Amino acid sequence: MNFLLFLLAVVGWIVALKLWKGRQVTAGEVAIPEPPVVEEPSANGTLDVLNSLRLGVVIVDAEGKEVFRNEAASEVTGVRHADVLVDEVVERLNRAASIGTAGSEQVELVGPPQRVLDVRATPLSGGGSIATIDDITERWKLDQIRTDFVANVSHELKTPVGAISVLAETIEGETEDELVLRLVRRMIMESQRMNRTIDDLLELSRIEMGGEMQMSPVNLNDVAQEAIERGLPIASRQGVSIQFERAQDPCTINGDYFQLVSAVSNLVDNAVKYSNEGGEVTVTTSADASSVELTVEDKGIGIPMASLERIFERFYRVDRARSRGTGGTGLGLSIVRHVVTNHGGEVNVRSREGEGSTFTLRFPRIVGSK
Repeated sequence: MNFLLFLLAVVGWIVALKLWKGRQVTAGEVAIPEPPVVEEPSANGTLDVLNSLRLGVVIVDAEGKEVFRNEAASEVTGVRHADVLVDEVVERLNRAASIGTAGSEQVELVGPPQRVLDVRATPLSGGGSIATIDDITERWKLDQIRTDFVANVSHELKTPVGAISVLAETIEGETEDELVLRLVRRMIMESQRMNRTIDDLLELSRIEMGGEMQMSPVNLNDVAQEAIERGLPIASRQGVSIQFERAQDPCTINGDYFQLVSAVSNLVDNAVKYSNEGGEVTVTTSADASSVELTVEDKGIGIPMASLERIFERFYRVDRARSRGTGGTGLGLSIVRHVVTNHGGEVNVRSREGEGSTFTLRFPRIVGSK
C-alpha cells in the first residue's frame, strides 16, 4: 500500500504546514522558526503518482460509486472476457469492503498469455474502499516450478531408496555376524527415514497443487479416530498414552477425508514424539452452530516463543538434535497448514517451553449438519 502511505504522508504534511503557518508568536513567547515553504502537491501530481504505480488501484466512495481507477487497473479490466472476470472480482470485493469487510482473491487467467492476479480490497476510514490488483504471475510460476521439481525428484528417489531397504533386509536375514547386522540394521533405519521424508515431500507437493481433492461430508470424529489408531504403535513404543475426548454430536465438514487424516496424524505423531515417557496426548473434537474444532494437546517439551512463528515452514525444526533422534522430516506442520488452508479453515497453536503444546484446527461446519 505504498500509495496509501504516500497520500497519508502528504495529508499529514499539509496539516502540519497549516498549523505552523497559523501560529502567532506573542510577547514573551520564544519565536519558533517556520519550516521552509514547500509547494503543496496538486491533484494532478497525486494522480501522476498513482498512475505511475505498477499496482492497479480502484477506489469507490461510500455509495459504491467508482471515483478513481489508475492506468495499471485499466489495463487489466475492460470489455474482454478475462477483463470482465477481474472487474467482477474487484467490484465484489470493493462492495464487501465498503461495509467494513476486507478481502482478497486470486484470479487465474488462462490467456494466452497465462496470468495470475492478486486482488485485495480494504475499507477506507472515511467511507468507501480501495482495491489493488497485483500481477503475481512470475511468483506463481516459480511456485509451480518448485512444486513440480520437488514432486519429480521425490518420485525418482523413491525407487533406489526402496531397493536399498530391500537389499539391506535381505542381508540381515542371511548373516549372523554382529557387526554386519548392526550396520545393516542402521541402513534399514536410515532408508526408512529417507522413505518417510520422500512420502512427506510427495504428500506436500500434491496438497500444494490443490488438485484431486475428493470433497464430501466428513465427520472429524472419524478422522481423529483413524489418526489416533495410526499413532498408537509409536505411542506404545515411547510409553505415551493417547486419550480421545469425542464430541457427542457429529462434527461434519466438507472435506477430503485422506488429506484431513494426514494432517491430524502429523499432529498426533508430533505430540507423541515430543512427549516424555509416561506422558499423555489428548485429542478433542467439538462443534458449535457454524464451526468445528479439533484439538491435539500434549504435556511435552513445548515450543520456544521465538520459534512459534516459523514452525509451519517446510523443513523448519525447533530442536534439530531431538528431531534427528525422533526421525522428524520438518514437513509435518507444513502439510497441516496446507490441508487446513485447502479446507477454508485455520490452525492455531499455544505452547510454553517445558509445559507442552496445543494445536487447534478450526473448520466451517456444514450448515444443518447433525
